[in-house]
Amino acid sequence: MPSPVKYLAAAAALCAALWAANARAADPAFIMMGVGVFDVFHHQQAGDFRFEFRGDRVGFIEPVAGVETTTDGAYYIYGGFNIDILIGHRWVFSPGFDVGHFSPGSGQVLGAKLEYHSGAEFAYRFDDRSRLGIALHHISNAGLTKHNPGTEIISITYSYPIGRIFTDK
Repeated sequence: MPSPVKYLAAAAALCAALWAANARAADPAFIMMGVGVFDVFHHQQAGDFRFEFRGDRVGFIEPVAGVETTTDGAYYIYGGFNIDILIGHRWVFSPGFDVGHFSPGSGQVLGAKLEYHSGAEFAYRFDDRSRLGIALHHISNAGLTKHNPGTEIISITYSYPIGRIFTDK
């Protein structure tokens, strides 16, 4: 049986993360673009492209909706959430979780149409609040089917504040 100290440490870490996420200056909604490698640790690698909307925070949760596609013709349409944790003034760590529809194209078959997407991004925040980062994500069906190979994606990301698209501020 796990030690109660481990549960207390995990609860303290979660509380600290949520406090840090809530304590940061309010960032705007973003449009995020990413480019990287799908199935990066396995043998069916493909180019990966992602376009994502990151909405205004609701409490400490940032709603997310996006589409990801690969050079093998796979696509993933998803929705979920991120939690931004500000580290100092410039760095942002953003773990997140999404769920969506996956179609494999001619590439890696993940075992189900319903797939889960979890991971994190580590980004540098510029004066205009735009961000340049690196992200590592995992997609799998969480054991919903017998075939569940899962895959990892590594990408370079750029997030731009939506409000700046329509104004010169």
